[in-house]
This record gives sequence, C-alpha cells and structure tokens, in this order.
Amino acid sequence: MRHGKKFNHLGRKTAHRKSMLANMACSLIEHKRINTTVAKAKALKQFVEPMITKSKEDTTHNRRIVYRKLRQKEAVAELFRDVAAKVGDRPGGYTRIIKLGNRLGDNADMAMIELVDYNELYNAGKATKKKSTRRSRRGSGSKSTAPAKQTEAKKEEE
Repeated sequence: MRHGKKFNHLGRKTAHRKSMLANMACSLIEHKRINTTVAKAKALKQFVEPMITKSKEDTTHNRRIVYRKLRQKEAVAELFRDVAAKVGDRPGGYTRIIKLGNRLGDNADMAMIELVDYNELYNAGKATKKKSTRRSRRGSGSKSTAPAKQTEAKKEEE
C-alpha cells in the first residue's frame, strides 16, 4: 500500500530523478523560465521553492544545504545573490506554472514554469496600482454639497 506517499517518481530511478530535478532547477534559476511537461513542472516546484526560501537568509549553512541539492556553484551564487534579493519580502509562492497545451510529437501536456518576480508582464499592472482603503460614504460631505449645487443652477436659470 502507498499510504501517504505523494511524491511523483516521474518514471525514473532515484538518482536519475534527483539529477534531472537539480539540472532543471539550475536552468530555472539561470534563465528565470523553462518549458517542460506539467508533471515535471509540478515536481520542480516542490523541489525548488524550499531552496528559494533558504536563500532568503544568506548563511554558510543554508548555502551548503542548497549546494548539496543543486551541485552547481554558479547557480547557487545567482540564487543567493540575485533571486533572493527579488523575493526577499514574498512569503512563498515563488514560481508560477502556465499550461501551454500539448506537444506535437507525443501529445504530452506542456507547461512553462517561471519565477514570479521576473515576469514584467504580470508585475507591470501591480506595480502601478496602489491599494486604497475603503471609507464610509456617510462621513464624506458629497451629499450635502450636491443639493446646494442644484439649487444654484436653478437660480441661474431664472
């Protein structure tokens, strides 16, 4: 029975799966978005998000933990230097999966996985829009001024 075993093995042995996820994570960190299948994108999301969380606190211990998983010095350096600076205030959800349709060769479900803070198209509207607080209409003086303007307009007509 497989009670509580929710990890997707992706049809690979353990060593192959770990190497593949490490290489895909390094590519994601380097290029900020990659195209892959939906199943691999979901597995990569579970693999890379804890490492991005670790990169927010730059300690030797966290660097060693991340390096043990990624095994590429340049990717670890870029993760701790550039990516951690962008996602410093975000409490999670560092990646986004966008489904692209089916691949022509074998009809596999394809997806694009990207780092959320590096997409200018989605972040452009959010950067300019400022959140405003809702105020009660009762406190504003707009109702009392409206009838006064109407009466002035009637007096001018006469």
